[in-house]
Amino acid sequence: MKQLLVFSLFFLFSFNTFCQMKGQELLEKSIKYHDPKGKWGKAKLTFDLKQDTPNRPQRLTTFKINNKKSTFWQKDVSDKNTVIRSLGKDTCELSLNGKTTFTEEEIKKNRLTCKMTRFWRDYQTYLYGLPMKLKDPGTKIYDEVKKIKFQDKDCWQLKVSYSEPVGHDTWYFYFHLKTYALIGYRFFHDESKNDGEYITLEDEIKINGMRFPRDRKWYFNIDDKFLGTDYILSGK
Repeated sequence: MKQLLVFSLFFLFSFNTFCQMKGQELLEKSIKYHDPKGKWGKAKLTFDLKQDTPNRPQRLTTFKINNKKSTFWQKDVSDKNTVIRSLGKDTCELSLNGKTTFTEEEIKKNRLTCKMTRFWRDYQTYLYGLPMKLKDPGTKIYDEVKKIKFQDKDCWQLKVSYSEPVGHDTWYFYFHLKTYALIGYRFFHDESKNDGEYITLEDEIKINGMRFPRDRKWYFNIDDKFLGTDYILSGK
């Protein structure tokens, strides 16, 4: 009887603790898992990626970020073309197959603009910087934490939105129940329309003491159509 009472009290305490966990607390637990020594803010990293998309040529990408100096460099090799983009504090440089001057057709086909280069910088640093990037200014972390299923896996769900001009999409992030590892996320442009996409994360790679999901698979929310996979081949 005494053991039963102790178990009941422990269960009640644990249940109440989970129910009372707020969004910021869940985020901190996940960041501690992925970046236990707090390196992300000043990280200097290189990622080698393979990107497979149905009905498109495979793309090999290498990108380098230096968060301390706010620099970005990316090389894409696809369909016999090599595009290199780089951003410094006040610089933007582009090349196509070793050339730095382009025709209008080349610019349009390969998106050889500084605007597109800034997009790639923001895209890569956001997705590969999760969940640490959820500490950035303009991010709204909702208090409510829900225990739900994501792709048949029990997990914690965290809702996030953004203030303008940072963004306007609504995001949901999914975390492992025990380790708080990020296992997936989804976003909506208009949640009432069930638009946007969801992403599942598989396996894991350690780079400079940080944990990153190795494989990222993309799907449409509305019909579960498979869009492609990003693989981390190596990192340093």
